[in-house]
Amino acid sequence: MDTNEILVRAKKYIAEENDDFFRKEVEKLVELNNLAELEDRFYQNLEFGTGGLRGIIGGGTNRMNTCVINKATQGLANYFIKTFPDKAKKGTLSAVIAYDSRQFSDVFAEAAALIFAANGFKTYLFTGLRPTPELSYAIRTLGCDTGVVVTASHNPPQYNGYKAYWNDGAQVIEPHDEGIIEEVNSVTSVKTISRDEALKNSKLIMIDSEIDEKYWSMCKAQLFRPDLIRDKAKEVKIVYTPLHGTGAMHVEKVLGDLGLEVITVPEQRDPDGRFPTLEKPNPEEAPALKMAVELAEKIKADVVMATDPDADRFGSAVPGPDGKFVLITGNQMGALLTDYILLSRKELGRMPANPAVIRSIVTAPLGDRIAASYGVALEECLTGFKWIAAVMADYEKTGRHNYVFGFEESYGYNVETDVRDKDGISAAAMCAEMTLYWRSKKKSLLQRLEELYAQFGYFEDRAISKGFPGASGSAVMKNIMTKLRTEGLKTLGGKKVTLIRDIGESISFSPADPAAKKAIPLPKSNVLQFFLEGGSIVSARPSGTEPKIKFYVNCVIDNSGNLDSAKKEAQTLCSAIEAEINAVLQSVQA
Repeated sequence: MDTNEILVRAKKYIAEENDDFFRKEVEKLVELNNLAELEDRFYQNLEFGTGGLRGIIGGGTNRMNTCVINKATQGLANYFIKTFPDKAKKGTLSAVIAYDSRQFSDVFAEAAALIFAANGFKTYLFTGLRPTPELSYAIRTLGCDTGVVVTASHNPPQYNGYKAYWNDGAQVIEPHDEGIIEEVNSVTSVKTISRDEALKNSKLIMIDSEIDEKYWSMCKAQLFRPDLIRDKAKEVKIVYTPLHGTGAMHVEKVLGDLGLEVITVPEQRDPDGRFPTLEKPNPEEAPALKMAVELAEKIKADVVMATDPDADRFGSAVPGPDGKFVLITGNQMGALLTDYILLSRKELGRMPANPAVIRSIVTAPLGDRIAASYGVALEECLTGFKWIAAVMADYEKTGRHNYVFGFEESYGYNVETDVRDKDGISAAAMCAEMTLYWRSKKKSLLQRLEELYAQFGYFEDRAISKGFPGASGSAVMKNIMTKLRTEGLKTLGGKKVTLIRDIGESISFSPADPAAKKAIPLPKSNVLQFFLEGGSIVSARPSGTEPKIKFYVNCVIDNSGNLDSAKKEAQTLCSAIEAEINAVLQSVQA
C-alpha cells in the first residue's frame, strides 16, 4: 500500500474516531510522519471474523478501539433488525453486554451498549466486569436476541476483543456469521445515544446481582454429590488464581458456598488488564500458574485452580508423589471429567437415554474410548465452543442424543446446558467434587488418570504454535497450508500416514489412493489432519483470532501392560513429529 493511501486512511480514521485517546495517538503518528507504524495500523481493517474481533489495542483500522467497536456493533444491530423485522418494528429486540478486566473493556462495552440502545434495542449492561460464561447465561435467562462480551480471552495484555452471540447463548455460526460480517463491512454511519438519555428512556438497564445469584445457583446445581462435599469439604485445600481477571468473585463464592477452603493468590486476585505478574494470562501455560503452584507447595494444598481473564478457560495442577505440583493438560482434564461425569451418572441412575459427549476435532481421542466404555456416544465437531453448542442445539431439536458433557483441548469444559460456551466457574466446582470423590476412594486425580491410561492406552499431547505477525504473515500462513495440502505428509515420526482429512474441502482420503475421496460430515474449515498408523493424529489449523498456525500432536501408544514403556515411546514419537513440523515450517519460510 503506498504512502498516500495510508495517510488518506489515517486522516479518515481521525475524522471518525470520537475517543480522544485513540484519535490523538494517530494524530501524533501523522505529525511525526511515522510511516512504518501507520502502515501496520492501516494496511487493513481489523477483520470481523466468525468469532468477532480480536486485535492489539490502539488507534487505527487494524487495531481495537472505539471506532472499530462502533462499526462492529452497528453492523451487528443492523443484522438483527433485518433478521427479525417484526421485533424491530415493535421495539422488542434486546441485547446484553459484559466485559472483562482488560484495558478499555469497560469503555468498549459501554460504547456497544449505547449503539444497541440507539438502534431501539432494550440493552442490558453489567455494572462491572463479568465472565464470558455468565454472558451466555444472561442471554438465555433474560431472553435476549443477542449479546456481546468484550474480552481477548487469554491473549497478552496489549490485546482486546469482541465476541458476538446469538439468542441461544452461543457464539454466532453459519449462516449468521457471514451475514453479520457483510453488515459490518457495509456500515457507513453509526447511531449512538448518550448514557443519560439511554437510562432515562429505559433503553439501557444496568444489571448485576439478579443474574449473579442465579448463575451461581446453576453452577452448584450441576454437582452430583452434595452430601460428599458437605461432609468432606474441609479435607481439601484449594489454591486459586483468577490471573487478574473476572473469576475471583465467582469461584470464591461458588466454592465457598460449598464449604471448600479456597486460598486465592493475593498478588493476582484483583482485576488488572496490564496483568503485571504475568507475561500472558493463559492457564494453558506453566508460567501463568507459577505463583499459584509456589503458594500451593508452600501451604501443602491439594489442588491448584486457575481461570483466564474472562473465566471461560480452566487450568489445574495437583501434587505428584514427591509433593511437586504437576500441571494437568486440557486433554487430561477433559478425560478425567468425562470419566467422572459418566461414572457419576451411571452410579446415581442419572444417565439419560442416548447420552453423548462432544469434543473438538483437535482434542485427543482418549475421551472417545472412555465414553465407549460407558456405552455413551462421542461426537466430533469443529474447533471452538460455538460448534459444541451447535451440536447441543441439534440434539435438542432432533432428539437424537442427550448432551452430558462437552470439552476441547484448549482448557474448555461445559458441564451444563444453561451456558452455551465453555465455563471455567462450573468446571472448577466439578473438579473440586471430583477431587473429593477420588480422595474418598483413596486416590488422587493423577492416580485415576494413570488408571485410565492403563485401561485405554497412553496419550501424550503437544501443541505447537508458530506466529506470523504483520502484513506478510497471512501470506506465509497461506503458503504453509498450501504446501501441506498439495504435497501432503507421507510419514510423521517414522509412522505411516494412513488417512488425511482435509476439512477445508470436507473430504478424507488415503495417501495411497488420493483419488478415492470420501465426504465427511463436518462444515468446511481450514484444518488438515493426518492420521498415523497406531492411532496418533496430527492437526494443522491457522488460528481464527491470532496471526499464527497451531499444530496439535496427539500421540497414543497402546501400553500392553507396560505403562512406563508406553510413556517413553509416546514422548519419543511426539518429539520426532515436532522436529519434522519445525523442518516443514523452515522450508516454507526459507
